[in-house]
Amino acid sequence: MHIDPAKVDAIIQRHGRKREHLIAMLLECQEEFTHLPEPVLQRVSEQVEVPLPSVLGIATFFRAFSLKPVGRYPAHICMGTACHVKGAPRLLEAFERELKILRGQTTDDLLFSINTVNCLGCCGLAPAVTVGKDVHGKLKQADVPRILKKYRPKEA
Repeated sequence: MHIDPAKVDAIIQRHGRKREHLIAMLLECQEEFTHLPEPVLQRVSEQVEVPLPSVLGIATFFRAFSLKPVGRYPAHICMGTACHVKGAPRLLEAFERELKILRGQTTDDLLFSINTVNCLGCCGLAPAVTVGKDVHGKLKQADVPRILKKYRPKEA
């Protein structure tokens, strides 16, 4: 994957090259590149004048960051108590089956990744899943193909 340093620089400039905005910069970089590859971390380190081990420490400490590619539409299956009781483990299996990847993996086309979370904060919709920024609730295994179809490119 080629990283355009100008894109990284633009993100850094929007934050005034200030150390106190490092997390916000990294979040924006991750949104731009779907993850935080080493050249991005290196560029941020140099431009903001924060040692690379410190930048890497932040990128590995917070769960919001990923050093490996994440799908454009990450699927987060809630495993909180309400969701678990109402079938979240079976939903996870359905996502894994439909996408042909396991939890923690990303599809080859970088369209989807799958992970679990402890709580999405919408227990009334149990079992619930987010795909990208969308929340889907009261799901059954049979709903998974329909949900994923929404995010797949339309065939001509």
